[in-house]
Parts: sequence; structure tokens; C-alpha cells
Amino acid sequence: MRYYIERRRGVAAYQQIVEQTKRAVRAGALKPGDRLPTAREVAETCAVNPNTTLKAYRELDRDGVVELRQGVGTFIAAAAAAADRSHAPAAESPLYAELAEWTGRALAAGLLEEDVRDLVELALQERQQTAAGTARSSTDERNGGRG
Repeated sequence: MRYYIERRRGVAAYQQIVEQTKRAVRAGALKPGDRLPTAREVAETCAVNPNTTLKAYRELDRDGVVELRQGVGTFIAAAAAAADRSHAPAAESPLYAELAEWTGRALAAGLLEEDVRDLVELALQERQQTAAGTARSSTDERNGGRG
């Protein structure tokens, strides 16, 4: 696992580590028993304080995604994969191939990797806002327009 910290994103580095780890587990890139890099390794590759990584790993431990083994390392928990067994890993979806193709076209068109990530994030945020607006509209209608 290699982490990528986006400084301009406005999201704390530890939270980005948490998000990237959970995303890798959902996608099937990380499996139960896989060892995560040490806090020192992440500090060297991402230019973050080792305590930042430790904070992320503690949160992942609380969420049941990883197991912290004193003196040995941090490993993906079996429970993390069990929670996602109800569906195939995202990387096995036919949509993944389409996204990979689109990503390749975007990079070939001159977009930076960070720009591609920003576009995907923007699309997800807009989707969430649309869904939230639809839910509010339904509630307003059921309440006779009284929100």
C-alpha cells in the first residue's frame, strides 16, 4: 500500500490515510492479513509526521478495518473483508474498466493525476448533494411543504 497525500485537498492527512485504506479494502486491493506500511515508512514517502499515520491506524483499528499488533505491525483485519463479502470487489465491476479507460484518456489529454482525482471527487460530491436535495424534497412533499 502506498499512500498519496493531497495537501491542497483540505482534508487532514490522517483522514486521507483512513480513506485510502478503506477504499483499498473495498476494492479488494488489500486483503485480510496484508501488512500496512510502518508509520516511519509512510512518514518518509508522504512527508508526514509518524504520529499522523499512527492516528489514522488507531481510527482504522476502532473501525475494525485493521488489527494493531504490538511490535509486529498493522494488518488488515479479517472482519474488514467479511463486512464486504456481500458484493464483489469494486475492481471486478465492469464499470471499473470504463473508469480506467476514462482515466487513461484524461491523463492522455494532459490532466494531472490530481486533476483527475478532483474531477471524480467533484462528481461524487454533486451526486451526494443531488441525492440530499431529492430526499429533502420528498420530506417536504410528505409534510405538505413544511420541511
